[in-house]
Amino acid sequence: MELPSKLIEAAVDQMSSLPGVGRKTALRLVLNMLGRSEEQVEAFSEAFLHMKRGIHACNQCHNLTEMEVCSICLDPARQGNLVCIVEDIRDLLALEATGQYRGKYHVLGGVISPMDGIGPNDLNIASLAVRLETLTGSSDKVEVIFALPATMEGETTAFYIFRKLAPLAVEVTAIARGLAVGEDLQHADEATLVQSLRQRLPYTS
Repeated sequence: MELPSKLIEAAVDQMSSLPGVGRKTALRLVLNMLGRSEEQVEAFSEAFLHMKRGIHACNQCHNLTEMEVCSICLDPARQGNLVCIVEDIRDLLALEATGQYRGKYHVLGGVISPMDGIGPNDLNIASLAVRLETLTGSSDKVEVIFALPATMEGETTAFYIFRKLAPLAVEVTAIARGLAVGEDLQHADEATLVQSLRQRLPYTS
């Protein structure tokens, strides 16, 4: 498709770089932006710039936040001795949407995947071990919930962390497999997630 302007083409190239956005959809979005006022376009672009500059990882759980520590970690009503390990922020949001989980989280930032060149050192595993070591020193019972994808990579990551946490006095459980094997957590419906949390089982290697 030949576009009438290099400026439009450059904008379409940027828009189509987003996941799930093809060039036809990108062109439609770009033309929509072109029809807006300059003030609206500036507000649109500034929102993304402010987000990029103002959002960073929580110092404790690696959730996204504007502060040093996220609102979930700061919430005194949350169970500090219950830590749910998730792959990324989308999984955290999926669990939060159920309204059933009242513990805290630890976001790994991915899963171990040798095929993609992702090893344990590329994930937030070291900070998890330090965090749990501190928790076990101040709490009688600490439970860790694996809420990782039901994939080979997810299982490999869970096993690695399980071995890593072996010296610590923590109870390790995993969400029940109400989730289909190979399904990402963020694609599951809320009812399935609730049941998976409620029916979690002791994690065994």
